[in-house]
Amino acid sequence: MNLANEIHWLPAWRLRECVVHGEISAEEIARRLLERIANHDGGIHSFLTVAGEMALDEARAIDRRIAAGDAVGALAGVRVTIKDQFLTRGLRTTGGSKALENHIPDHDSVYAARIREAGGIILGKTNTPEFGMYWRTVGLIAEECRNPWDLKRTSGGSSGGAAAALASGFGPLAIGSDSGGSIRLPAAQCGILGLLPSYGRVPRHGGFGSAMFFSAIGPMARDVRDAATLLQVIADPLTDDPFCRTDPPPDYLARLDDGISGVRAAWWDNTVAAEFSDPDVIATVRAAADRIVEFGALLSGASVVLDTDMIDETWRVLDFVDRHANLGEELMRDPETAGKLTPYARTRFEWADQVSGAQYSRAVMRRARFVRHLDAVFAETDLLLSPTMGITSPVVNPNDITQRIPALVSYTLPVNVAGYCAASVPCGFVNGLPVGLQIIGRPNEEDLVLRASRQYEKALNWNARHPEGEMDLAS
Repeated sequence: MNLANEIHWLPAWRLRECVVHGEISAEEIARRLLERIANHDGGIHSFLTVAGEMALDEARAIDRRIAAGDAVGALAGVRVTIKDQFLTRGLRTTGGSKALENHIPDHDSVYAARIREAGGIILGKTNTPEFGMYWRTVGLIAEECRNPWDLKRTSGGSSGGAAAALASGFGPLAIGSDSGGSIRLPAAQCGILGLLPSYGRVPRHGGFGSAMFFSAIGPMARDVRDAATLLQVIADPLTDDPFCRTDPPPDYLARLDDGISGVRAAWWDNTVAAEFSDPDVIATVRAAADRIVEFGALLSGASVVLDTDMIDETWRVLDFVDRHANLGEELMRDPETAGKLTPYARTRFEWADQVSGAQYSRAVMRRARFVRHLDAVFAETDLLLSPTMGITSPVVNPNDITQRIPALVSYTLPVNVAGYCAASVPCGFVNGLPVGLQIIGRPNEEDLVLRASRQYEKALNWNARHPEGEMDLAS
């Protein structure tokens, strides 16, 4: 194998081995990936800011440490992208907003800090809709991020830039965030792995957006071991976040290949989504889900039907009001700043401003009841399987950036409401477009979800196919 020519598809763990053992320098890897971004991202628009010389400087520093015989961390020499909702010291952080177009922070978010401490190299800031508030990665400071598999289609949102960059071979690891599907949906649409950690497992710090109920920060990758490694780096408690868990995370790598023999699984029959789902997508995902018995798991003969009545409205009240309280109220107070916002951001903030205390209270109660409901379901199973979304990636309508498509979030949003964890894993193609299987687990059981994801990775060999042909058109 010509290592230099294969850099863009190698997993992070293999790249670290290469750097640590002197097969290739961290600087050379950084140069190769920066060249690839320059050559191929022109029609995809997965980045808002590329680190460039900063990334090369960080790579040289890692090379010097290795040459000196110093101990290096779990991500030594590995390139990581960070969704542009999270602060990066000295590197532009916009939140995808015209109001912050030239914002350069003087300190890191906890994710950037922990990645740097682990020897990781921040390659750049990936494209995001304004403050992560839309299902397409479209805003006012850059071109819309397109799907590398079909440039007429969306990469998804709101971590669409992260997913598109991974699918395009621009680096092996990414930080995304997810309050209703924003890691898992673009992961499914772009054919990569996305993990939603459970409520409070990863602390929240140094970002724009919601901070109370739903938003979770998690790893996106092309390799399960890579995702587990990045989760290990970012999942420790943080006293600055009053909502994060205070117990140390388990060792996600220790049992990754132990399998899931004897684990109970069930299929989620989402009757609400049936009318607007593509039967071919559902059939493809169901066929993949059924293969869990090949791994020794026990698949229930009876499908689960969840009581999701009013969950969409519950999510909207709690998420929109939270974002407005933490961000929107201040932005909307100044007419000049408000005028720089996207139509979808202004619409959400204006709607949230009219929500009554009684509406909010009812939403809190409905959420609590749904958590109890899902807890009862999981008393009879260990994993719940479903499509990540019931359709393939939609074609972009450039004239409409306010449309909401319920089909996109009907499988993902309830998981956020309950605070459970879930992964979207690639499981096949429909009409040449990737689709994802969602694996849902109990709170703080990310290790089990990762173990199940690992079994599917070995069985489906999902990283063997890449969107190279479409990327050539983007050059």
